[in-house]
Amino acid sequence: MISSNLFSLVSLVSVALAAADCIGINAIAPGCTSREALHSRDLFYVGGRYVAGAAGNLTYDQLYVEKLTPATGVKQSKPIVLFHGGGTSGVTWLNTPDNRKGFASHFLDYGYQVYIVDQTSVGRGSAEDLNDYVMRIGSTAEITEKGFTAPELTDAYPQSQQHTQWPGTGVRDDPIFDAFESTFIPLTSNLTVQELSMRSSGCQLLSLIGSSFLISHSIGALHPFLLSNDCPSLVAGNINLEPGNIPFQSYVGNATSSVGRTSARPWGMTNTRVTYDPPISNSSELTYELIGDDTSAKRSCYMQTGTIRKLPAIAKVKYVALTGSASPHITYEHCVIDFLHQAGVAAEWIKLADRDITGNGHFGYLEKNSAQIAGVVHDWILANC
Repeated sequence: MISSNLFSLVSLVSVALAAADCIGINAIAPGCTSREALHSRDLFYVGGRYVAGAAGNLTYDQLYVEKLTPATGVKQSKPIVLFHGGGTSGVTWLNTPDNRKGFASHFLDYGYQVYIVDQTSVGRGSAEDLNDYVMRIGSTAEITEKGFTAPELTDAYPQSQQHTQWPGTGVRDDPIFDAFESTFIPLTSNLTVQELSMRSSGCQLLSLIGSSFLISHSIGALHPFLLSNDCPSLVAGNINLEPGNIPFQSYVGNATSSVGRTSARPWGMTNTRVTYDPPISNSSELTYELIGDDTSAKRSCYMQTGTIRKLPAIAKVKYVALTGSASPHITYEHCVIDFLHQAGVAAEWIKLADRDITGNGHFGYLEKNSAQIAGVVHDWILANC
């Protein structure tokens, strides 16, 4: 009996100590309180196809989807679907690395039906065909520090010195940084195959849930862009948190120097075919040239030349990009907006600093003022329903 009582006392003390330090991974302790919105959760796999193999028929290209329903009931007329960026998975929309309320919870509080996907080949998304989905690293601690959590230390572009919103030091061995870095997982190096599977399964998802607002981060913006091309009537709005990346190029590892720029996205913003007018049969028919002086504060961009081709299907969907004042994206997001305007898409650009939301890096939706960013998105949705 004494031994049992002693064990109980030790357990209570351990829980109490853990509760006093619920930082980063420590919040896994039973005594740490969740700040997430109350909701019910269901999961589904959408799309996919059977492929015959030596062991039998396997399912390829299915999309993992979580359905979160606010405990207080759905109050908004259209759902939202959250598309994660490269190197992360759908969990990035849940609680933040320092255990504040996650982005999904803000929208549950607003009364939205929330859907979270793991893109095909990533996380819980299908990756059966390993010949197609050759994986690469999600991020290193060094890439994360320089591009996401502490760009001010590298000082690769002048706006980096405005970065103030990351919780913690933003460098390795800080518990919040380590919790964040642990969320990075391998992603496919074959974006062409991933885009094709996401186009099919994504439109199938929207056909099941109806017209929805699509919210994406970074390279995850590829997929709502393609769905706007393929099933525009089912996309109520395309909302991009720092869309990745730039027309006809990629900034590898979120680099800002010209050395980090590589050829990519032969269809302008995508690796796979989108509908242009006048029509083209091959991406090689698009002609473009580098425009503008290339400085660390504002990068040059590739823009169409000759016959300027429009994106008529994509232009049917309302598009907005949100950019943090201290992110590398503030130096080149204009390339995305200018390219879309040239292609006939009435793209809106919200610089968060213009809304008195300052100091944000590339992962603003995880930073200290993430609730304010969610508020800007919510207001945009209400204004564009």
